[in-house]
Amino acid sequence: MNEKTWTWPRPPSWSFAAALAFAMALPATAGEAETPFKMDMPLGCVAGESCWIVNYVDHDPTDGIRDYTCGETTYNLRSKRWGNRHLGTDIAIRDLGAMRRGVEVLAAAAGTAVGVRVGVEDLSVREIGVKALQGKLCGNRVGILHPGGWLSQYCHLRKGSVAVKNGDRVKAGQPIGLVGLSGFTEYPHLHFQVMKQVAKGQKIVDPFVGLERTGKCGFGDNPLWKSKVLASLPYRPTALYNAGFAPAAPKPEVARSGRYKDKELSRLSPALVLWVDIFRVQTGDKLTFRITGPNGEKFLRFGDIIKKNQARRFVYAGKPRKSASWPPGVYRGEIRLLREKGPKGREEYSVSRQVSLR
Repeated sequence: MNEKTWTWPRPPSWSFAAALAFAMALPATAGEAETPFKMDMPLGCVAGESCWIVNYVDHDPTDGIRDYTCGETTYNLRSKRWGNRHLGTDIAIRDLGAMRRGVEVLAAAAGTAVGVRVGVEDLSVREIGVKALQGKLCGNRVGILHPGGWLSQYCHLRKGSVAVKNGDRVKAGQPIGLVGLSGFTEYPHLHFQVMKQVAKGQKIVDPFVGLERTGKCGFGDNPLWKSKVLASLPYRPTALYNAGFAPAAPKPEVARSGRYKDKELSRLSPALVLWVDIFRVQTGDKLTFRITGPNGEKFLRFGDIIKKNQARRFVYAGKPRKSASWPPGVYRGEIRLLREKGPKGREEYSVSRQVSLR
């Protein structure tokens, strides 16, 4: 999530404009001035498998929302300076268990560390409230000044993980911290934001667009991501990002803490339940649960239709045990989400899990 203003550490007391001016004065290596600014993936993860983009830069400064594809995978966040818009790319990891194990935040390009903040607790904003975060909505943070007037910002880092200090020279791909839950956020993710010094001041730049584009929607003429990174980040407005089996009705806060990941459950479990956590469901989405028993027999078929748009939804389906014990063996579950009218027509998402009952 965004921070309304960039608060520089003291000392030194740098204004935002002065910091960008300093970035423009940084010495370039041979050939760097002629090379377009390009960025690596800022997280040590695999997109679509262990991390997911859940919000893009909002290109509509009014009360409307519009991501780079002219879709709505973004949100409004009011700012006097930038209008009512989300200013960065939010990349989420699976759950708090993944956060505890550690997912590296990486410098997207070489530069100098600035605006470093540490010491903010990893607590959901729902737990501590917005007032407690005044002046530190970005949480634990690293900024990197790049030659040519570019600046990248990395927010919500895990407390105690920041690995650079102000003034450090940073290489592209260098670990600078871990994904956390600090600042104005409800789930562990990296808010990655890019800015550029231009003639009229500072400009928020969407890495999928760059500084210019011919059309209103889609990639810009010269996106900031390196080609291999861009190819690994297809536009997917919805993600079935977490799923598993539980021995009873699961609670979303427990699943999001990193539990319900057992590969084996007892045959005496009071129920067998398949659950899924989803980013961005839409009205009319068709959700289907299927569980197949040890011999391939139908164990469960359940369908539901989503009745309202939600940024995140937790859903489950299962059966209570009515016999002395469950038949032993491997149970396979699959959840599918079908959207008949997505931005590019029909869209389908799915996730599979299995569990052994012994």
